[in-house]
Amino acid sequence: MKEVIASGKTLEQALEEGALQLGKTPDQVEYEVLEEGKKGLFGIGATDTKLRVYLPETPASRAVDFLETLLANMGLEADVEVVSETEEEISLNIVGEHLGALIGRRGDVLDSVQYLATLSANLGNPGYYRVSVDAQGYRARRVETVQGIARRMAEKVLKYRRAFSLDPMSPYERRIVHSACQEIPGVTTHSIGEGADRRVVISPEKPPQRKFGE
Repeated sequence: MKEVIASGKTLEQALEEGALQLGKTPDQVEYEVLEEGKKGLFGIGATDTKLRVYLPETPASRAVDFLETLLANMGLEADVEVVSETEEEISLNIVGEHLGALIGRRGDVLDSVQYLATLSANLGNPGYYRVSVDAQGYRARRVETVQGIARRMAEKVLKYRRAFSLDPMSPYERRIVHSACQEIPGVTTHSIGEGADRRVVISPEKPPQRKFGE
């Protein structure tokens, strides 16, 4: 619900009623006067003030609108939930069934959806508004999976004392690998490749070289 028609004996009462229906406070909404109320004579012929009360467009609302339109066009029965929201960023989670097509292989489609939602949010925005989009908690599960892959590969590196490369990953997943391996003594990481083929290499950490005479 983005707008409602509300009535009240005064403009303030109508505005308060409209804001309440939208789950907001009067200072969080905007309004348009549809009909001005009349006091009448001794109450006879009095009419209420009628307003169109609506939510102002913001980067956050543009991101939500984009996702809701996308879901409808894809024929998916799903809802967009606001996980957290500040003046600088919003975190959204798409809740529904059969969202595999929206997530894609290793989240590649979801990453594209997040990118487009960010573009929509920042349309005409003078600054930069960050948008995070998840679907059915996929990203949290994927973080655990990637961290597990990084730890197992690091164990192989330490066991065989040689470097191993992982499969190509998105920049987000590569950062997870780098971060996970920073907590494992004896290994180091770097990225190789270009574009979609870019991947993380986990290598044994070279011991510090001894200076001559030590």
